Amino acid sequence: MSEKRPGVWRQQLRYWPAHVILFLGGLTMIFPFAWQLMMSISTNVEIQAVPPSFLPAEPQWGNYAKVFETIPFMSQFWVSVLITVLRTAAQLVLCSMAGYAFARMQFKGRGILFGLLLAILMIPSQAFLITQYQIIKGFNLLETPWGIVLPGMFSAFGTFLMRQAFMTLPKELEEAARLDGCNPWQTFWKVVLPLVKPSLFAVAITTVLWSWNDLLWPLIVTSREDNMPLSVGIATLAGQYSADWNLMMAASVMAMAPIFVLFFALQRRVIEGLATSGLKG
Repeated sequence: MSEKRPGVWRQQLRYWPAHVILFLGGLTMIFPFAWQLMMSISTNVEIQAVPPSFLPAEPQWGNYAKVFETIPFMSQFWVSVLITVLRTAAQLVLCSMAGYAFARMQFKGRGILFGLLLAILMIPSQAFLITQYQIIKGFNLLETPWGIVLPGMFSAFGTFLMRQAFMTLPKELEEAARLDGCNPWQTFWKVVLPLVKPSLFAVAITTVLWSWNDLLWPLIVTSREDNMPLSVGIATLAGQYSADWNLMMAASVMAMAPIFVLFFALQRRVIEGLATSGLKG
């Protein structure tokens, strides 16, 4: 055993630079959240002081209570929940069906449509804002949750992810289902879809994160406080000439809490879904 120890130590020492880099990278990513937490219990004077101080002289826990007095936090929270749930449910259904069609069905123009789908992934979403606004305005959906939800009910990325997941499944499963008397709908819902649950979780969590943090589009189509999602409500705490930075940070900490809990609860499934969906073309 003693003869092997020097070799083991040498092998471990080979990886210490990578460990140091990972540790420093982790600190770099964690520090902004720690700074945000400290700002949420500081005064505006302490936040704007030069040089800044990381720890407040006296924690201002009352900042969290002031958030509820300044903006309708809970009503905006439930608007965000509604938008996130509707978008996620719609994307799970539509993206899985579209992905299955691209993976298994043969139809004229499939290659062209799939190429257009990939092209959409390369175009910034801001390029579609004017067209989306005109459509939503034409349907009289401004100042409504549906005006925020509809443009986000379909995702090119989600469709591509699900298509890749379906491509990894052997076609013999569907052939066996047809021999057992399953029609195409039954084959899809009862046989194929349960086998790609990790990818469904990946689509769900990415949609939840995107919907919960979405700011630009809701900011365009809503102006009344009771119709705003939480992301827009927090942004209203910053005025043209001044901003309540401590209240913004306190509101942001509360807004991030459910997302952190959800992500850490499902991170293994998300990583598994992303790993198994993008390997086969």
